[in-house]
Amino acid sequence: MLDVAVIEEPAAAEASLDPIRARILAALAEPGSAAMLATRLGLPRQKVNYHLKELERHALVELVEERRKGNVTERVYRATAASYVISPSVLAGVSPDPARAPDQLSARWLLALGSRLVQEVGALLTGGSRAGRRVATFGIDAQVRFASAADRTAFAEELAQAVAALVSRYHDESAPGGRDHRVVVGLHQIPAKRPDTRAGGGAGAVAGADTGAVAAPQQVEDARPTVTASEQEDPR
Repeated sequence: MLDVAVIEEPAAAEASLDPIRARILAALAEPGSAAMLATRLGLPRQKVNYHLKELERHALVELVEERRKGNVTERVYRATAASYVISPSVLAGVSPDPARAPDQLSARWLLALGSRLVQEVGALLTGGSRAGRRVATFGIDAQVRFASAADRTAFAEELAQAVAALVSRYHDESAPGGRDHRVVVGLHQIPAKRPDTRAGGGAGAVAGADTGAVAAPQQVEDARPTVTASEQEDPR
């Protein structure tokens, strides 16, 4: 079972978004048969069987065992991943394009960057899985609480200058055999958790490097940003 699977086919995305199938996928984090799922979810076995076949058709669940019980063969399934992400490529015709209206101060542009990151990293993960190779990525996730909007602006300016300096130092357009990588940095306020209605809150700063990267959630202790990085084998 994969930790995360990226759904790139529209039909598979549609199948995963069905409420009953979503419940079945969640239940199949542990292997189970149609009969077991029917009991767990309080659904008719016939209905569970129907949805299992659809999920199997789109490679969202897989057969792990067949058990013979008298004249009946019980098929045991499990989800192909612990969690799923639907790639923006599913809506290719209307997915956000960061090149359409670049604006560092636009929340919509930040979403477009995030959408492209998910799409590109998803494609890398899919290709890496097929080739049996891991994908090289680097991710940083930090949380910072600004005392004022002026501090936030100053932080953003310094961060932009630091990234620009690093890119300028290491970018080599003419390097033989060089490989293009993408660096994405985002700064946004953290939405208040429901039912907590208190105003304010911190801001999250997320940075990714490589041909797309995913920043893993981290906790913050003693008001100090915690950062992590991961690097894996680079498929060629």
